[in-house]
Amino acid sequence: MRLINVRPGRQLAFYMAALPFVLVAIAYFAGSEARLAENPNDKLLPALTSMVQAVKQMAFQVDGRTGNYLMWTDTLASLIRLVSALAISTAAALLLGIVIGVLPAANALLGPFVSVTSMVPPLALLPILFIVMGLGENSKIALIVIGTLPGMIRDLAMRVMELPREQLIKAQTLGGSTWQMALRVVLPQILPRLIDSLRLQLGPAWLFLIAAEAIASDSGLGYRIFLVRRYLAMDVIIPYVIWITLLAFIMDFALRLLQRKAFPWFASVRAE
Repeated sequence: MRLINVRPGRQLAFYMAALPFVLVAIAYFAGSEARLAENPNDKLLPALTSMVQAVKQMAFQVDGRTGNYLMWTDTLASLIRLVSALAISTAAALLLGIVIGVLPAANALLGPFVSVTSMVPPLALLPILFIVMGLGENSKIALIVIGTLPGMIRDLAMRVMELPREQLIKAQTLGGSTWQMALRVVLPQILPRLIDSLRLQLGPAWLFLIAAEAIASDSGLGYRIFLVRRYLAMDVIIPYVIWITLLAFIMDFALRLLQRKAFPWFASVRAE
């Protein structure tokens, strides 16, 4: 029997998926216990009780200086920036991706420019954005847009160009205009692929957000992580990192659910 043909059942697949997480947790707590046994004041690998207490303080106790629940305030600030930037990137990528993919002249004009800009390291532009746009919200949102938009445009344009040309030819024989073909032939097939492209950009978007907040911000998850690092507060940093990961997973799951519910036909097409 070839391994390529071996498919684990649902229960076994669940256990296999959980195994790496369990091993990482065991390794962490074993290392934490060993370090704390040697030095009870060690901050590198805090005990679970320390992290629970830190989360309780950050999420469920009002901060005496600001009067806010810091963890929820940071989460809201970061999500507003992230969702705003991704909304801009998604709308612009949908429009430009279809235009570049459908119109050869637009591809000749914008295709090379998008390809080149997608290679620019967005974090290298962060000082420029801060100088030009200041340290406010606009520069943080702009960084995420610059970091995610070119890749989404390239991906969607390629997906448009991969559509069977016969569909556009038939639409033309039926008298369809260019924009009618874009809206009624191309757009319905590209929307589920847009969700895939957005899912792929979630990780980079969080990276750019955390970087921008760490350098110049007074709120946000990235701001809080880099604020407490000067005190070596790993009992705060580790839960914040886990929380960011959980938020990203929830966003990815929500997008997958949206795709499955809104475009049930897409799963069968992809399976082919």
